[in-house]
Amino acid sequence: MKHRQRILWIAAAAATATVLAGCGSGSDDNAGQAAPAASGGAALAVVATTPEVADFVRNIGGSDVAVTQIIKPNVDPHDYEPTPADIKAIGEAKIVVKNGVGLEEWLDRTIESAGFKGAVVDSSQGVTLREGGHEEGEEHAEEEGEEHAGEEHDPHIWHNPQNVKIMVANIEKGLAAADPSRAATFAKNLTAYAAQIDKLDADNEAAYAGLPPAERKLVTNHDAFGYYVDRYKLEFVGSVIPSLDTSAELSAKQLSDLVAKIKATGAKAIFTESSLPPKSAEAIAQQAGVKVIGGEDALYGDSLGAPGTPEGTYLGAERHNTEVIVSALAG
Repeated sequence: MKHRQRILWIAAAAATATVLAGCGSGSDDNAGQAAPAASGGAALAVVATTPEVADFVRNIGGSDVAVTQIIKPNVDPHDYEPTPADIKAIGEAKIVVKNGVGLEEWLDRTIESAGFKGAVVDSSQGVTLREGGHEEGEEHAEEEGEEHAGEEHDPHIWHNPQNVKIMVANIEKGLAAADPSRAATFAKNLTAYAAQIDKLDADNEAAYAGLPPAERKLVTNHDAFGYYVDRYKLEFVGSVIPSLDTSAELSAKQLSDLVAKIKATGAKAIFTESSLPPKSAEAIAQQAGVKVIGGEDALYGDSLGAPGTPEGTYLGAERHNTEVIVSALAG
């Protein structure tokens, strides 16, 4: 039913987008107009789905791309509904870049509604994917049957910087194919940005090197940090929302089990996320007798920070996450 409602909404939005296009309407964010590029000629019009992917495109494309970012900061990407302006922007773009791994369930229908004929770049191509979540794999096997177990993959691939190097290489190839005259510039930008990603990875490893393995226990709002946990050898204790997406809710038994597990493992805190309300985390933390890390210290699980802030970039958001986690667990 939910999927059918989304299809009907996209169809209605597409009709509205046609009217908007005829009226020349559109915000600065979603107008989809290609501004002049520094190298001469019009900038390549690119639609990027998520804040992370949009940041990657800006770093690789520089002033030679005009990026329309669909999902704004602190908006949940798991249950996004496209707007008429989104459809209009996609219809006018030369290339669409997505995270992939099923994160943008709405995108295929939106592209169809927009009449988009350009290239779609799946930035996840070549990334080794995690199957399911830390908690939900066994539950899915029980509820859905063994034949469905392990079918879902974790889409939060950007939380491992080495995955991001693959993602930005895919983006560079897509931009170069769409605009060969600027391929050398895109390649140069990729080299520079990849070096920054490597530095982020090395800094994260150095930060955790000073934290004893027994202290590296992570409890979060939802299971968004699997690739991060694996990369930096943390122990994932559990999540308030027992799922890779944000639509699930803890049952009474799961809630009591999580509280018991927090107490048994000696986990020190529950980390809330910037795009999710903290109330459930606060209630569980009170029962478990641990602190809640939130507010300005909330982690960036599905989103980035506000534009113009350090956390508004991928590199800044990931540095923030590591600094907050290490500080809280070491305290």
